[in-house]
Amino acid sequence: MTIAANIENIRARLAAAASRAGRVESGIKLIAVSKTHPAEAIREAVAAGAMSFGENKVQEGESKIVELGRDFAEWHLIGPLQSNKARKAVQFFDVIHTVDSIELAQRLERICAEEGRETLAVLAQVNLTDDGRSGASPDRLSELAEVLHDCERLKFIGLMTLPPFFDDAEKTRPFFRQLRGEAERLAARGLFDAEPFELSMGMTNDFEVAIEEGTTMVRVGTAIFGEREYAAIH
Repeated sequence: MTIAANIENIRARLAAAASRAGRVESGIKLIAVSKTHPAEAIREAVAAGAMSFGENKVQEGESKIVELGRDFAEWHLIGPLQSNKARKAVQFFDVIHTVDSIELAQRLERICAEEGRETLAVLAQVNLTDDGRSGASPDRLSELAEVLHDCERLKFIGLMTLPPFFDDAEKTRPFFRQLRGEAERLAARGLFDAEPFELSMGMTNDFEVAIEEGTTMVRVGTAIFGEREYAAIH
């Protein structure tokens, strides 16, 4: 299957899932996760109509963005952001999905001011499993959300989560439902800078369940680009 055929297939599945959930397909953004895949694969995906791409690592994303052009597509950082990479993230990415601490939020806000960037869309990453992975715990989320809302340059648009992997996608449903509940509570307090808020949840194996639970951004990589090409990345 070509990248174009894969995108067509994913869009058909996305549309069908949206229809089952009584939702509008246009309310769900497909983010093609291009991590470990070369710039040429991104060119093929753009030619097939993809417009948004997700990268896990700032340095890898930077190299592709420099090669393809800052305005070639919409660039999303979907992997953990180390504080020493924050400046590059501000310079190169349109959306950061993985703000998981007050310290990182404040650092990004300061760097935006230093770089003359007026707005940067961000999501708070929430860890719903207490497994040591990246993400703010639910009991810390309220404080983080308040800080993000008070930032002048960061535009706090929603929440992101990465549930455990299950062969049975249905097992991810409680995590997606919980994230939506967390977002609804924050929205009721007026803490988001976007209406409606965004939910970044759902990947290749479970995005249809995520759509049924209200996601607005699905992050699909393997089903579009194939298996990751680690050997090609230096």
